[in-house]
Amino acid sequence: MRKGKVYLVGAGPGDHELITVKGLESIRKADVILYDRLVNPRLLEYAKAHCELIYCGKLPTRHFMRQEEINRTLLEKALAGFTVVRLKGGDPSVFGRVGEEAEVLADHNVAYEIVPGITSGIAAPLYAGIPVTHRDYAGSFAMVTAHDKSKDGKPDIDWEGLVRGVQTIAFYMGVSNLNHICENLILHGKSPDTPVIVIRWGTWSRQKSVVGTLSSIVQKVQDENIENPAITLVGDIVATRDKIKWFEKKPLFGQQMILARGSAEEESMVDQLIDQGADVIEFPKWKISEGSLDVKVRNKLVMYKRILFTTTEAVTHFFNLLKKYQIDIRQLQAKIYCLKPASIIALENRGLMTSLADDMDAEGSLLIVGTKLKSEQRWKLDYKYGEHDYADVYQSSIDERFDVAIKRSIEDASITSVLFSTSDSVHTFMREAEHYGLSIRTLDPTINIICLTKQVWQTAANYGLKSKMLVESSDYVDFSSLDRSRLFVATTIG
Repeated sequence: MRKGKVYLVGAGPGDHELITVKGLESIRKADVILYDRLVNPRLLEYAKAHCELIYCGKLPTRHFMRQEEINRTLLEKALAGFTVVRLKGGDPSVFGRVGEEAEVLADHNVAYEIVPGITSGIAAPLYAGIPVTHRDYAGSFAMVTAHDKSKDGKPDIDWEGLVRGVQTIAFYMGVSNLNHICENLILHGKSPDTPVIVIRWGTWSRQKSVVGTLSSIVQKVQDENIENPAITLVGDIVATRDKIKWFEKKPLFGQQMILARGSAEEESMVDQLIDQGADVIEFPKWKISEGSLDVKVRNKLVMYKRILFTTTEAVTHFFNLLKKYQIDIRQLQAKIYCLKPASIIALENRGLMTSLADDMDAEGSLLIVGTKLKSEQRWKLDYKYGEHDYADVYQSSIDERFDVAIKRSIEDASITSVLFSTSDSVHTFMREAEHYGLSIRTLDPTINIICLTKQVWQTAANYGLKSKMLVESSDYVDFSSLDRSRLFVATTIG
């Protein structure tokens, strides 16, 4: 059997847009992805529909997969002929153990590539408003692990050389050894007044920064209950923060939101929310599977006078199926209609002029094209449009591959808001929440429940959720003027 290939890829520090182009292309062609705890789950959305996703994250007190098991899995999958991606937070070569994994692959003659990533020791300070070098403050920079293989876990460092030769120092995962670090830097010549910043969850909206000095930072970190993952930056360069910090000024910075989605067809507002600075967990993840065109429908295609597309996905899969069944698009004689404005673009890109369903006349045979529906949904179409044929050209279902990633994201986050855009999203949330570790009965009462329409608000109320209706339009939500204060005044769960 032909061997596969392994890509050892740096995913960047948290913000999913910080991955390299080569790293993203590796994800897109992978058959198997082994990903770490600090990898943003949004990157997994670029994987193929049948890509196997394996979580191998580590916590300070427990490991889902130990390094030996990770090495063995990489080998087994590659020897089975698969294209494998080992997706690691930050840069794989900066305290990422990529050398150990590459050595194992080389020992077994498995082809591999190492794809660099943006390391958190540079990115986290930048997102906190601090460049690691500056002509007025620092011309040298060092990255240092705050953990090593010593018995007591204290970093074995040339402290004197570090103090004498480097102006800016980034310590990785150093919270538990922070007192040891500060004591040794002072002991070997650093002033107790040297500025220090500890940045937790750098480049995420949950990013939290604590600023102090070598003599005060330990107590401040304890007072703020800061834990890993965190970067500790030491040096005069920290003084630039007040003037040039930018990320923390975004209007939704600090918001950790669950965006409930009731189906794959619901338009996602994730990009809008992230652009405004929020962390967003989509809940749950959906996948789409292509359906078929019934023989009866195929034989009648030239006879329909009206075709109504219920979603943009219906447009895509309908024309994919025409190609599959070798049906010439020129056979269609019907007037084309759609339910949503977004579908108009998809149809016009295929050279078909269309109108919204509100403008559809009542004359002639009708074909409605959409997803596989439940009986009650079909009844609603019968009631609204009368006699028609229905083509379920695709179906959506929850993508269980993302279950672990979603559960892990919820565990790591401190959820501030739950956002519902449709009634289906409320139904899905109430049905699936406990599966993902969210107990409705014990949900933190400070979490804000936000509904986008009056209908959604009423659905939430029927479940006993007290919420605030944010806007009156479900077609488009402009978050450009939405700030944290507006979110925090939403009524909490009763």
